[in-house]
Amino acid sequence: MRRLIIPLLIVFATAAYAQKQPAPATTTAPTATTVTVTDTDSRDTREQFKALLQRNPPELGMMLKLDPSLFNNQQYLATYPALAAFVAQHPEVAHNPDFYLSSVWVPGDREPTTASHRMWQETMEGVFIFGIFATIITVITWLIRTLIEQRRWSRLSRVQTEVHSKLLERFTSSEDLLRYIDTPSGRRFLESAPIPVESGARQVSAPIGRILFSIQTGLVVAAAGIGLMFVSSGVDKDAAQPLHALGVVALSVGIGFVASAVVSFIVSRRLKLFEVPETPSV
Repeated sequence: MRRLIIPLLIVFATAAYAQKQPAPATTTAPTATTVTVTDTDSRDTREQFKALLQRNPPELGMMLKLDPSLFNNQQYLATYPALAAFVAQHPEVAHNPDFYLSSVWVPGDREPTTASHRMWQETMEGVFIFGIFATIITVITWLIRTLIEQRRWSRLSRVQTEVHSKLLERFTSSEDLLRYIDTPSGRRFLESAPIPVESGARQVSAPIGRILFSIQTGLVVAAAGIGLMFVSSGVDKDAAQPLHALGVVALSVGIGFVASAVVSFIVSRRLKLFEVPETPSV
């Protein structure tokens, strides 16, 4: 009996000791995947709730946002069975109404900014910044060109004055000066205009130059508009809308430039404003 009782006592003691030992705690840290899934589920629930509100009168969403306690008012929810069933299935909507009613606008709140609205704002800001940058570059270029032309004009005028002074010093009497003035070269000397700043080919007459400038500008702007419209067909819907609008505006401006050039050509031709180049006398 002793041999039988002693092993049984050992077995019972071992089992009792094993039951008293606490099980090792297994703690799993929340991973990024779990957080992402939860966030995605909440956003899906918000989209479903938004679609539900769109199937009801717009005053429903406004009343719920103004008075979130209506989520717990069963008498009020009874008039909207679909809403009552959705809130019963998703109780987190009543716990965080600001998140799930973020798309509902009530008087006094700021307008909700959609993706298309943000894209419009970013596009217009880019156009505005580009316009300011182009204006600054144009003004700086014009100032530098004016300064260079002014220095060149001053230098040529000083050279011309020195040449005239040295030529006049060669005459010893007034009779020699009068005889020189009577000659063709002397008359050209006295009637000579200041030296032109811009050298090179003869400038095109004003109507032709403006018409050519309008045609060139119109074609370039119209081509840019067509390019923007082509790009808008291959991008996201939110980005396509502002690009397409800018393309239409640019195409309209280009067509306007070309039309103005055609009208200017017709009017200038009827008014005989085209200048015939004169052959300079040698």
